[in-house]
Amino acid sequence: MSRALDPAEPPTLSSEGSAASRPQGAIPFNSASAFFKQPLTPVFTALTVMLLVVLAIHFARSAGLVAALWGANGVAVAVWLRNTRGPLYDLCFGSLLVVGIAAGELLAGNSYLLSAIFTVANMIEIVGAVLLARRFAPTLNLASVDGACRFLASVAFVAPIPAALVAGVALNLTGGADILDAVQTWWFGHALGIAVIASFGVSLTRRHLTILVNPWRLIEAAALMALLTGACIFAYFQSPTPVGFVVVPLLILIAARFRVMGVTTALLIVSLLAIGGTVAGYGPYVSSAPELAQRALMMQLMVLLGCLPILLVAALLEERDRLSERAKAGQLRAERASAAKSRLLANVAHEIKSPVGGVIGIGELWKAGQLGPVSATQAEMADMLVKTARQVEALAHDLLDVARAESGAVKVELRPTDVPGVLEDVRRATALRPDAEGLRMEVISEGDGLVALADSQRLAQVVANLASNAVKYGGAGGVVIFRASKVYDGVRIEVIDRGEGLSVEKQTQLFEPFNRLGLERSTVEGHGIGLALAKRLVELQGGSIGVTSAPGEGATFWVELPAA
Repeated sequence: MSRALDPAEPPTLSSEGSAASRPQGAIPFNSASAFFKQPLTPVFTALTVMLLVVLAIHFARSAGLVAALWGANGVAVAVWLRNTRGPLYDLCFGSLLVVGIAAGELLAGNSYLLSAIFTVANMIEIVGAVLLARRFAPTLNLASVDGACRFLASVAFVAPIPAALVAGVALNLTGGADILDAVQTWWFGHALGIAVIASFGVSLTRRHLTILVNPWRLIEAAALMALLTGACIFAYFQSPTPVGFVVVPLLILIAARFRVMGVTTALLIVSLLAIGGTVAGYGPYVSSAPELAQRALMMQLMVLLGCLPILLVAALLEERDRLSERAKAGQLRAERASAAKSRLLANVAHEIKSPVGGVIGIGELWKAGQLGPVSATQAEMADMLVKTARQVEALAHDLLDVARAESGAVKVELRPTDVPGVLEDVRRATALRPDAEGLRMEVISEGDGLVALADSQRLAQVVANLASNAVKYGGAGGVVIFRASKVYDGVRIEVIDRGEGLSVEKQTQLFEPFNRLGLERSTVEGHGIGLALAKRLVELQGGSIGVTSAPGEGATFWVELPAA
């Protein structure tokens, strides 16, 4: 098999001997020598094609000289596409196929003229299918809806049209056959053969086969295929009424369990038994359609329109699996990046704390005059130094809290917590802030039994962050309200201000770390960490947090926690 079997590298149909595909300094690939060094695959393909031609002519003819199911071209197309080696290889491979098809026609008893006509028509179809696949479905990827549609449309449905016209005209000129009947029967039989057999050959990859290494999966696959075979025998050999729909649920189940590889195998079983039973004189259409060609056409339509679309379902499921795997891999990478960021934040915070403590100590000594006489200007500068150093120290503490929260190092002890009591404690502490002077603060408790299952210390930290945010950015409204109420099976906490409010765009960015919504150059102090930390702490307690706001109408930050 070619490298197309490797699922890690989707197969392409470009020539391996081209200068663009060769590593620098590599020896050019001689496709003819490769053909003669590895002749088994082409030779066995030609022998298989010859055997399938003989079988189709003897057992599957439904309209004069044309067979209802033609599998030879499906095998030829699949193997040719999977073993592309370059122009010379294609020429040698095509020559072997000509020999195989012609030999099969002659062994089946056709005249030299008919053998030549059918050989030419089949080669037109095979070469056309290969060229169309290389142009419109170069990756041979049936594990996606787009790839499956491209392959079926170009290879299975379009490629047989020119060959059907050639065969129909030739049969009309040589034997007076009806052109429309010949073209119709040829197209249905060959399109079905390529759609089923070529799809099976293309979808046969190492990744699909590794699934069957598991003994239980192998037993499951065998059981489903046996059940499908039994259903086909009943529907297409024994039942006097059309009950072919019974195989559709089984095909869907196989698609759900074994994806594209399973469905293509199942379609091969269904096609062989459905068309074979009809040609043999069995099935539900014996009484309704006395002519074999009509019965075969109805069965072909049933397989093409009723069963083949399940292949697209399998492709959709496999595409979803692939996207899910990519999403999981992306999530894992994001989690690793987040863990690395948390470690970096923790290390930076630890490194900041020690020197900042020294700066604060020196600033306090300088301001107190213990390092010598201090002028008024120097005292003001020392006070500014201490204030700035304390801000950096607070930032270091917040960074540590964020890093611990994101890494899962923060442990919460959930216990019944009196919410109004926590709000009152936070109100009193907030009222002592210098920037809260002149603000009216009140606690509103709506109802009794406002007890949440929470960590009282972490809950107080969350509410304090929300209150600090309300004072800094909404203090212009003159009031900050702390409200507690019952909601569903939990307790809702609201911190309300009458400030400028927030636009919808800013609300979506609120809980992002270090995002101050464009206020970085304002006189309001902050680092954009408090709300991100509050969100993480609330989530650790099994709650949720959000904001309701509109420009000019203030903001209401809310927290919902489960009730005790």
